[in-house]
Amino acid sequence: MITRRDLFVVPALALAIALCGCHKSRNVAHAPARAPFPTVEIGLASWYGHPYHGRPAADGEIYDMEKMTAAHRTLPFNTWVRVTNLGNGRSVELRIIDRGPFVEGRVIDVSHAAAQQLDLIGPGVASVRVEVISAPAAARETPALYAVQVGSFMDRARAARLASDLNVRYGGARIEPREGDHIGWRVLVGAESSMFAAEELADSIQAGKNDCFVVRLDQPASPAASSAY
Repeated sequence: MITRRDLFVVPALALAIALCGCHKSRNVAHAPARAPFPTVEIGLASWYGHPYHGRPAADGEIYDMEKMTAAHRTLPFNTWVRVTNLGNGRSVELRIIDRGPFVEGRVIDVSHAAAQQLDLIGPGVASVRVEVISAPAAARETPALYAVQVGSFMDRARAARLASDLNVRYGGARIEPREGDHIGWRVLVGAESSMFAAEELADSIQAGKNDCFVVRLDQPASPAASSAY
């Protein structure tokens, strides 16, 4: 089975072999640095409206479901993306202002207005391509932290038990509230300084048969949150 780590390791091995063959050269070309976030993704898109309409989004502004905005788990706020419905070819350009979707396999949550243009209202989800058009300059300069979401529960006690178990094995596990019709609880592990490190942690946790994915931490996790079981 190919893991997230394999996607980085295989190219790295090929590069190492190539460099060994030309180690005597004085002008060895260096591989370009990895982008701090993916510029193209393919996966499932969903949309969200009520009860989030009129509430603060993760970046602090009020979410208006009739504006062209979206939620993404890791892209910096104010990044513009082009979302294309692979089933019908329709596309829209959206600004990232929120975090989500916190469901395995989904890559973006679009607003109601965007869902209408993508013809996403009826089916609810669709396969899409997400392309970064532009990102704020500060996004490439400001250090980011990433965690691994391992579960989301309506039962706080259940979330706390999982966090306690993961904390013993990996450290840095905690639960955080998730707003909605009812308060839910997300289980997060780690606070990594790169997506690559977070993906490696996710692969390690995934080996324990947990469904997990990487999320961006827009504020460093506090010690209080980490121990709030």
